[in-house]
Amino acid sequence: MPTVQTDDIETYYVRQGDGPPVVFVHGLLMSTSMWQPQVDALADSFTTIAYDVRGHGRTGGSARSSYAIELFAADLAGLFDALDIERAVVCGLSMGGAIAQSFAAANPDRVAGLVLADTFPAGPLPLTGRLAMANIRFLARLDRLVDYRTLNRWQLRVGDRLLPGVAGDGETVQRLVEEAPQISHDEFVKVADATAGFQHERVDLSTVTAPTLVLHGEHLPTANEETTDRLLAQLEHSETAVHVVPDSGHASNIDNPEFFTARLREFLSETVYPDVVAGGSGV
Repeated sequence: MPTVQTDDIETYYVRQGDGPPVVFVHGLLMSTSMWQPQVDALADSFTTIAYDVRGHGRTGGSARSSYAIELFAADLAGLFDALDIERAVVCGLSMGGAIAQSFAAANPDRVAGLVLADTFPAGPLPLTGRLAMANIRFLARLDRLVDYRTLNRWQLRVGDRLLPGVAGDGETVQRLVEEAPQISHDEFVKVADATAGFQHERVDLSTVTAPTLVLHGEHLPTANEETTDRLLAQLEHSETAVHVVPDSGHASNIDNPEFFTARLREFLSETVYPDVVAGGSGV
């Protein structure tokens, strides 16, 4: 099992392909497996690296009493150091997008490009965002009574009833959650609190000058447009591009992997690494 020491933890990672590096950061309750479609498709032209964030998957937890997105970003910097990565494209979804932002703001010289999917910026959130974060923290504490995998299944069903399409390919999302190594109750609380607490962290995205690709699912709440606008405003010195991923919800890379991967390949080959000739279409 490939792991590297990053501060006080052993971080699990998977690496495929050869070429300019692309590092993938997963969402809450997920693991490296959520990026498998992209890792497989892009490994023909790029070195693709996915890893399990502290508290998740085969990396597992630690003795720290609490976590923060800033800590997760420091872990990512440790991964870069351990794998001798000078610069890379960093691609994060949801919680992973928050980690990618924090890392890029603190280490702009190490970011060749930034990909932010179905995520949110630091700072005040609209009402729907605040409710979503409160819900995450509530579910983490409810996990002591009802296993988080069951809670996730309920959440997907209820979400799709209230906002059709928001769960996307809920069956695959649920399978990935269930197949990943189990997260302990204490770790779930810490990672949920870290995700919800990102809105209170100070992240200066004006330091980011690398090009940025923003993707979000078609069926996310309309307030997501406001969130995306705020994110773009904070990336004032970055060349940005935005794509709405059709027929997708909160996990757009899973819900519509063909579209997501095609847009990602275009960004990598045409904007970030124009000298790289892609070996395949990625679709």
